[in-house]
Amino acid sequence: MVLCFSCVPPRSFRQVKQPRAGTPLNQFLCIVYSQRYQIDLGGMERLHPFDINKYAKIYLGLQEAGLIRPEDVFVPEAIDRADILRVHTPDYLARLERPDVLARYLEFGPAAIAPGWLTDAVILEPFRCATGGTLLAAELALRYGMAVNLGGGYHHAAPDTGGGFCIYADMPIAIRALQAAGRIHRALVIDLDAHQGNGTAACFKDDEAMFTFDMHEDDIYPFPKETNDLDVALPAGVTDETYLGLLRQRLPAVFERAKPDIVILQAGVDVLDGDPLANLRLTPEGVAARDAMVFAEAAHREVPVVMVLGGGYSDRAWEVQCRSISALIERYGLQGRERRYPPRPPTVKEKLYTK
Repeated sequence: MVLCFSCVPPRSFRQVKQPRAGTPLNQFLCIVYSQRYQIDLGGMERLHPFDINKYAKIYLGLQEAGLIRPEDVFVPEAIDRADILRVHTPDYLARLERPDVLARYLEFGPAAIAPGWLTDAVILEPFRCATGGTLLAAELALRYGMAVNLGGGYHHAAPDTGGGFCIYADMPIAIRALQAAGRIHRALVIDLDAHQGNGTAACFKDDEAMFTFDMHEDDIYPFPKETNDLDVALPAGVTDETYLGLLRQRLPAVFERAKPDIVILQAGVDVLDGDPLANLRLTPEGVAARDAMVFAEAAHREVPVVMVLGGGYSDRAWEVQCRSISALIERYGLQGRERRYPPRPPTVKEKLYTK
């Protein structure tokens, strides 16, 4: 499915365009999303291996399952420049105004021919909105316990460079903003994307208040790798049993060492068997078990936890991620009760919008 940008967005998407508060599910789990996460380059965005429209597909999928309504969703503001500068350099932000530089970081040549004012409006602004979503999700997790941003996870962005379709380092930006506000001191990033979060590691280099734990495939991008507080480098072909066994073994010690005030999970689904840009072999059930394991460990220790979506390049990446988030909502947002709303089929207009 790809978004039909010639169609007027249906009401369920227009309802999540303007920043506003939502409703925590079971007064515990918050969902963050904005229609403004979408990138629209007149259809050229479909040529990129990353499906930017997976965010909208997951949002609609959660509605179709009867797990959320549009009014439940917290809609973020775009991150402001002052918060971006907590992590990125002024020189880097100036270079982002050049379409050729932006195209290189996005690994998307067609962006190089667009004028700067257009790339800011239709590319950088969606990234700023998704980054604002990660900050809002972190603020909500501190207040209620858990939050999922249906976007973010841009773990290849470093203070003075981007790469791998990552422009703003949303997780470090959120953490630095919370630290500056005195809301947290220590934080833990658990990065379970198939690709190492080299940018996140660079942002937190030699920071004793931070702990970064990264399980990734060793023989794929990025090269060279950065050094996290704990790296678990995996060979190609790892399946559910081995992957989940290693994660189960490592998580308690990671929490003990980190002593975090908040946890951010980068939950990329490029670990899925058949992903075109990685070679791990997790099943959809393994992905859901992975995410559930992190949330359960955080809940057991009463540590606020945030999920951001990260990578995933197969045709079914959005669906697998939607299933995992659905399971988290059923576990923590419903607590054994019936689904909040009856499942409903998508409207004709929504079908066109996600055709």
